[in-house]
Amino acid sequence: MLEHLPYFQQHLPRDLSRVNVVIERAVQSEVALISQIGRYIISAGGKRLRPVLTILSGKVLGYDEDPLYALAAMVEFIHTSTLLHDDVVDESELRRGRKTANNMFGNAAAVLVGDFLYTRAFQLMVSSGSLKILDVMADATNIIAEGEVLQLMNIGNTNITEAEYVQVIQYKTAKLFEAAAQVGAILAGATPEQENALKDYGRHIGTAFQIIDDVLDYSGNIEEIGKNVGDDLAEGKPTLPLIYLMQNAEPPVADAVRHALEHADRSYFEQIHAHVVQSDALAYCVSEARKAVDEALSCLAALPDNEVSQAMRQLAEESLARVS
Repeated sequence: MLEHLPYFQQHLPRDLSRVNVVIERAVQSEVALISQIGRYIISAGGKRLRPVLTILSGKVLGYDEDPLYALAAMVEFIHTSTLLHDDVVDESELRRGRKTANNMFGNAAAVLVGDFLYTRAFQLMVSSGSLKILDVMADATNIIAEGEVLQLMNIGNTNITEAEYVQVIQYKTAKLFEAAAQVGAILAGATPEQENALKDYGRHIGTAFQIIDDVLDYSGNIEEIGKNVGDDLAEGKPTLPLIYLMQNAEPPVADAVRHALEHADRSYFEQIHAHVVQSDALAYCVSEARKAVDEALSCLAALPDNEVSQAMRQLAEESLARVS
């Protein structure tokens, strides 16, 4: 996603290499299955956007020491543990284009290794020596858990409002983006204004990222999204394209979407996909993501104008480029 951008071409391999050193060390365990599953999940790669946010938030303020990369690994461990648990709950078969851990090793092993990565993340937090970072991450992980439950409660909910949808994605997805940026700022000794700017930047990037992910479920392919197209509908998740149709489409189309969500069956995907792409639902979603990106860009005014803040501008714009 970022490799073609000049700053990231120059710095990303080195930065992620430093994160991976921490990850490789921290995923080791005397319990062989933990190391095996941990390596399987971590080696799948992914965009690493959340740890990249942590690194950029420190480096934009001139901080580039080893503890920054330990925190970036911590953020990736929390993200990975939530993915392991999500895949069990959603009964997912693919993640990042490969079989999910639960598909490969079974639900019990996936959940328990997710717990291991989660607790390992807290060990890395403690190593920062910052009570404020512990406070931020404890709050974030609690809110993420609430977001997971909110999403579960909204399965098949055809009366969900756009505001309720935004609350779910800001809890479930954007909160970790926000915390990832904030802990980098704290470690770098940010002023209160800089810390809040980076925190808000992360939240807006996370919001845009999730909206675009929802768009890609109807406009992407397995290679782009790393999972089966149509998974959200098959799981009964009322994402923004479907909410838009239920609220704005002609009654027969809105009723068809409601019926598909209530029955949560992949066999409805072709019909609903046609309704989505023939409407302006995806264009509306992209426009909402654009608003979030613009909010993120406005946060950069509080930060030093340097090559890192310029890279953060590029990262924000790149979140929309996935659907171009």
